[in-house]
Amino acid sequence: MKKTYNNRAWFLILPVIICVAFSAILPLMTVVNYSVQDILSPTQKVFVGTEWFRMVLLDADLHGALIRQLVFSLSVLAIQIPLGILIALCMPAHGWKASMALVLIALPLLIPWNVVGTIWQIFGRGDIGLMGYSLNSLGINYNYSGSATDAWLTVMLMDIWHWTPLVALLGYAGLRAIPDAYYQAARIDGASRIAVFRYIQLPKMRNVLMIAVLLRFMDSFMIYTEPFVLTGGGPGNATTFLSQYLTQKAVGQFDLGPASAFSLIYFLIILLFCFVLYTWMQRVGTGDEK
Repeated sequence: MKKTYNNRAWFLILPVIICVAFSAILPLMTVVNYSVQDILSPTQKVFVGTEWFRMVLLDADLHGALIRQLVFSLSVLAIQIPLGILIALCMPAHGWKASMALVLIALPLLIPWNVVGTIWQIFGRGDIGLMGYSLNSLGINYNYSGSATDAWLTVMLMDIWHWTPLVALLGYAGLRAIPDAYYQAARIDGASRIAVFRYIQLPKMRNVLMIAVLLRFMDSFMIYTEPFVLTGGGPGNATTFLSQYLTQKAVGQFDLGPASAFSLIYFLIILLFCFVLYTWMQRVGTGDEK
């Protein structure tokens, strides 16, 4: 007897499909349309093909912004992942101390991005800011609004302070999911703390750390609000990342064609790097298991 299937449940996802269509697919198609046309007026458009893509790819400002973006994203990842793991290892496992630690660690994540930029803008001021005034009092000439190095380091510190708790919370969740039997076997075998971390904790945290790396890379690669509020992309172009370059094209200069072309290139760059990171981490994890 042939088994029949009831597919009416698919109607339940229709609202989701409609929402995705209006929030993602239709805007994407609009961007694709603008990227191949020159918008002369609301009623006049000229098809230009791949001209905007060639112009954007040859733009020296884009190359500089891309290099700054890659250096920034890789730098914060190299600091946030080990630091988040260390914090997760130091957090209490049970009791009210664990609850308090989770609440305190999560506090930076609750602060809106524009407020984070404002906090660090005040924090780094040399006249009233705690960090800026303290560094200047120690004889260190610190000025994030005038020095490219100081601005870069301040943006990095701000991002590390804001997003390391996410890595710590994910790592903590991975640690709590490890059965006690593994730790009991390690104690029986006389394994050291480093051996427990290398052969038990780190492999068991691989999946959550993969999520942390992908989330942090995507978010850091699209960072905009915090450096815009803190430094405005300056001094010069020291902290002008890809998102600010795109905003300048679309809003500042109102070049819809080049801005749309770069939006698609930006999207593909993020997809490519995330794919490479995910594939590499999968291979590393498979090699560890073998």
